[in-house]
Amino acid sequence: MKLYLAGPDVFRPDALAWAAEARQICAAAGHAALVPLDGVETTAPGIYQANIALIQAADAVLANLNPFRGCEPDSGTCVEVGFALALGKPVIGYLESNETTVARVARVTGRPLEIRAGRPVDRDGLHVEDFGLQLNLMLAVPATVVVGTLQDAIRQLDAACLGDRARQM
Repeated sequence: MKLYLAGPDVFRPDALAWAAEARQICAAAGHAALVPLDGVETTAPGIYQANIALIQAADAVLANLNPFRGCEPDSGTCVEVGFALALGKPVIGYLESNETTVARVARVTGRPLEIRAGRPVDRDGLHVEDFGLQLNLMLAVPATVVVGTLQDAIRQLDAACLGDRARQM
């Protein structure tokens, strides 16, 4: 399968080395990695169009949904996940921790969340979604989320595909 690798990893100082390792991990599992860094575009519109084309060409999307610059996943990654879901492509997200959204907001803000009218609120008085999920429900419900690494996401995708094939027989 062709796997689009979504996530903020493209912003790492070692992004090219990360991409080479990710390609090797995918290849070892029998898949081809489609990496946002693969394009030659240098303008914002060009990069956007190139990434959209890669998602369209992919069989599935594997998304690094770890918090990026705060409590939530990278916003660009969220757009890529949403686009892939709209196309009906499988999306496997991976996280380093099974920490819930409520626990993460409390940890990042450095203090327990206040409860108002039975609901947790952040330091700005805004409600924090409390469904016991690791991510906002708009990611956690439609995508498959695994705690682990890119390799774990690939194993989950392969297992799901094998299960789908078995059900079709």
